[in-house]
Amino acid sequence: MIEIYVASAFSKDNQGGNKAGVVFDRPDLSVKQKMAIASYLGYSETAFVTESKAADFEIQYFTPTEEVPLCGHATIATFSAMYHLGKIKPTSYTIQTKAGILRIQLDGDGLVFMEQNPPIYYEYLEKEDLKNSMDLDLIDSELPIQIVSTGLKDIILPIKSEECLANIHPGFDGISVLSKEKNAVGIHAFAFTQDSAADAVCRNFAPLYGINEESATGTASCALASYLFKYYKKKNQYIFEQGYSLNAPSKIVVNVEYHEDIIDAIFVGGYGYMTDEIQLDEEI
Repeated sequence: MIEIYVASAFSKDNQGGNKAGVVFDRPDLSVKQKMAIASYLGYSETAFVTESKAADFEIQYFTPTEEVPLCGHATIATFSAMYHLGKIKPTSYTIQTKAGILRIQLDGDGLVFMEQNPPIYYEYLEKEDLKNSMDLDLIDSELPIQIVSTGLKDIILPIKSEECLANIHPGFDGISVLSKEKNAVGIHAFAFTQDSAADAVCRNFAPLYGINEESATGTASCALASYLFKYYKKKNQYIFEQGYSLNAPSKIVVNVEYHEDIIDAIFVGGYGYMTDEIQLDEEI
């Protein structure tokens, strides 16, 4: 049997968050089997954890449709699962991924931080580029629309208000076409908060990868923090909330190490909790 754990990452007050499947110590599984497991679970990503000669662990990430090089919430879910199962102790670790070798910090209370790559700022988009994706009147013209990556390319999209963000009715076909054209994972839309401790509330759309909307997105949160660092306010920590439209409220913390105008290191963090344990037949 194939043993699968399910953990929810970036939970807020031990609720909500974003679920991911986690499979440990099965290097014998084929790509076809991994894809089938990810498709069966139906979560946006499933992580497969094995031994590594270059780091403490190697992690591969599969969506229901394909393999991706990196996934923030699935990594947080993986280390949360290992923490709750007693497989690891609070300290620093490294992971080998197709996006490179990254550092993980596990705090004593179960808070997991994952290093991302320093940001790369790519091309700007015009509002008209989004005409098949959503109502253009919702977009905040005071800030740029830009592709940013700390491991995966995301289209960072400023929205006028939290109310406007909640009222987005995404055109998924249009977002898929735009994402493919720009070689991006999807659109990470955000609005500044008014009465919250968070810096911004977010929604993430990645239909090109079979994820119409995601309740918590780690890599995109680092891209957004890098964007805010450049265009809004330089801070050592940004807090984002996501998932309200999916009834899965999530809290995502991004820590930034920088000097002057340069980000030296960036980490995305959150809490997680176990939700399920599943056994599947080897013939899946």
